[in-house]
Amino acid sequence: MTTENSKAQTSNKTAFTLTIDNDNLAWLAVDVPNEKMNTLQAEFADQMQAIFEQLEAKKSELKGLIVHSLKPDNFIAGADVRMLEACQSSAEAEQLATQGQQMFSRLSALPFTVVAAIHGPCLGGGLELALGCDYRVCSDDGATKLGLPEVQLGLLPGSGGTQRLPRLIGLLNSLDLILTGKQLRAKKALKLGLTDACVPQSILLEAAKQFISKPKRKAKVDMKEKMIAKTKMGRKVIFEQAAKKTNHKTRGNYPAAKAILEVIEYGLEHGLEKGFAKEAQEFGKLVMTTESQALRSIFFATTEMKKDFGSDATPKTITDVAVLGGGLMGAGIGYVSATKAKVPVRIKDVSNDGVLHAMNYSYKLLGKLVERRALTKAQLQKQMQSISGGTDFTGFAHKDMVIEAVFEDLNLKQSMVKDIETHAKQGVIFASNTSSLPIAKIAQGAAHPENVIGLHYFSPVDKMPLVEVIPHEGTSDEVIATTVKFARKQGKTPIVVKDKAGFYVNRILAPYMNEAARVLLSGEPIEHIDNALLNFGFPVGPIALLDEVGVDIGAKITPILVEELGDRFKAPDVFDILLKDNRKGRKSGKGFYSYKGKKKEVDKSVYRLLKLKPESILSEEVVSMRCLLLMLNEAVRALDDGIIASPRDGDIGAIFGIGFPPFLGGPFKYIDQIGAAKLVEIMNEYAGKYGSRFAPSDGLLTRAGTGDKFYP
Repeated sequence: MTTENSKAQTSNKTAFTLTIDNDNLAWLAVDVPNEKMNTLQAEFADQMQAIFEQLEAKKSELKGLIVHSLKPDNFIAGADVRMLEACQSSAEAEQLATQGQQMFSRLSALPFTVVAAIHGPCLGGGLELALGCDYRVCSDDGATKLGLPEVQLGLLPGSGGTQRLPRLIGLLNSLDLILTGKQLRAKKALKLGLTDACVPQSILLEAAKQFISKPKRKAKVDMKEKMIAKTKMGRKVIFEQAAKKTNHKTRGNYPAAKAILEVIEYGLEHGLEKGFAKEAQEFGKLVMTTESQALRSIFFATTEMKKDFGSDATPKTITDVAVLGGGLMGAGIGYVSATKAKVPVRIKDVSNDGVLHAMNYSYKLLGKLVERRALTKAQLQKQMQSISGGTDFTGFAHKDMVIEAVFEDLNLKQSMVKDIETHAKQGVIFASNTSSLPIAKIAQGAAHPENVIGLHYFSPVDKMPLVEVIPHEGTSDEVIATTVKFARKQGKTPIVVKDKAGFYVNRILAPYMNEAARVLLSGEPIEHIDNALLNFGFPVGPIALLDEVGVDIGAKITPILVEELGDRFKAPDVFDILLKDNRKGRKSGKGFYSYKGKKKEVDKSVYRLLKLKPESILSEEVVSMRCLLLMLNEAVRALDDGIIASPRDGDIGAIFGIGFPPFLGGPFKYIDQIGAAKLVEIMNEYAGKYGSRFAPSDGLLTRAGTGDKFYP
């Protein structure tokens, strides 16, 4: 066996190693040094060039080539996004794409069979490399996922993905993958024809060898594809429908989706080479858009936050958890603790019905995964075995953390702390899932207040990615770090926030919701208000969101905010009127909307209740800016008050907690984009028209004067 190391002249990194065995079979191993994940970098182009020259020089001797990874848990996780930050123009970014296309085209053109042996994530540029191979064999491991997630960064696949994928698995399936950025498990990839075999990891390389003697592979296209997508008229219909559906979803705020459709259609009409050129050109343009820059900033921020534990202390590992309360929140917390964090969970409720509700909640969610074949029945049963429950404190002596999710009642929560200190082991962490009560007050009377912390989840817990970690002044640094680490194990993105009214997310959300209510009381129709903010980029309109959160929850939080932070948080007189009519929102079947099964529509009778005659007078821009300006102003105050540690945490909190439009990068990125001076000008204009609540905060005025940015 011979080994030939290819090393670029400009770098000490050797990411690719070529080996030729005694049977004249070439093996190309990928192992990016000093990195946990394999990612493709521009500087590796010289290494690949040298390898191709070696392969082409020996083409008459070689039987084939197998591309595989030396990393234990990943194939290639994509291209290194950091290299895009160095691009000063769309032409530079276009050249990067062209370079990737040329590399994979050269791989595809090798005169012998090339097989990709895939274990672990094979995403973005990694999948584009695999698409340049003749065959793809993957492990059946749960870690193996294939996809082109570039759209989530405001980009399109730029190294041939938009051209090769439709020719391999058909137009319909490829549009679904590229437009959503979804990741496929191994068996689903095999079913679609994206891969050619799915085998246990232990025999992956042996299975790959079996394909070396096979001829070049033909695309797998189903009957529906043949009937529709293979004709010009059929493709036209598909693209028209895809554009309509995409625009409804993106509201025109994500240029990458439109570019993806254009590039795929162009390539199918004009051929592969012209398709590549169009793909590279559009990729270059997208890299320079503010939308992609904002989405990439979120990617970098979340990556950076994985190293941040909120304190300098070394976190402990949580191995056993209890949840107090079997309601919606408690059930969700139990689910993510058992299935994501993979720790045993004991649920305690005052009644067996509450415990059963919580366990049934997990069973239903796992059942949906079984239906989608993402989980086997045996795996479902194994996961359910890690969830137990009861009405007493059985098993609490072994718990490292107890997460409380009972009613928003201070006396009740204080008594829970005392119960846990009595029945649980020494040093147990007590985490309160409260949306409004001060953690310091919950910790009052505790024997060990240093072990009490807030852990504020958002509903539904299984879907919402954010959690606020709220230490009070006496919480120990170790408890903070341990709680952040555990929240991350639950699959959450945690931000550490100060123990003040509303914490961060509810503090910036309240003025936004209050202003939406004021706009409603001025006579604007509910649909007009919600559509204005949907078109702006929020996933849910503010009136619909109030129904989802619960009118009663809004009514509870508002007085707390007013008492601590002042009259600017005073809500218009809507909550009491609705609650008197039993309008709590979705939970009671009616609020501003009425809910019957899955059907949701504006409840017109609410206009009579509020003595309104709805008429649309304000433009969508004015409606959305009235709500948004107050949120931006309050975010600046929260940062200046030390509620959040950084603009980064504030942006991630707003995006992951309330769906602030990701393509804007978060409140602070957005303010930088507008410019503080311009924003002050807009706010003063609105203050003149709609009231002093729009007056810019001191921090905003200062930054407008100095020209300082949140992200220098």
